[in-house]
Amino acid sequence: MSKTKKMDVLSKAVTFYQHRDEDFISLTDIARYRDAQRGDYIIQNWMRNRNTIEFLGIWEQLNNPDFNSIEFDGIRKQAGLNSFSLTPKRWTSTTGAIGIITKAGRYGGTFAHKDIAFDVAETASLGYGVYIEIG
Repeated sequence: MSKTKKMDVLSKAVTFYQHRDEDFISLTDIARYRDAQRGDYIIQNWMRNRNTIEFLGIWEQLNNPDFNSIEFDGIRKQAGLNSFSLTPKRWTSTTGAIGIITKAGRYGGTFAHKDIAFDVAETASLGYGVYIEIG
């Protein structure tokens, strides 16, 4: 992972970095804005939603020639059911997704392409639903 940088959003530090010449923003930091103790639940709840799965699938089909559409169809069929759960790590390993990246360790977390990160912020009603220019 290239060097991370911080930006202030509503007086909170949010980490971002460039990967493959694209901006990736920390979903972990965004989720902590809503719930400092259990930000991982915010991300997992966002990923349980059928509309989220549809959005992620469309984004990957437009941006990822190696996206596994067959595995995606299986996930899409389960989305929205009470028994359905999905983590970012499972999403990326199952489908070959490139829009979300998980990184373990001290400077780790869940990062997403800016298009996806802005959807998380808006969908979770975190107050970030504004255009942020990263430069």
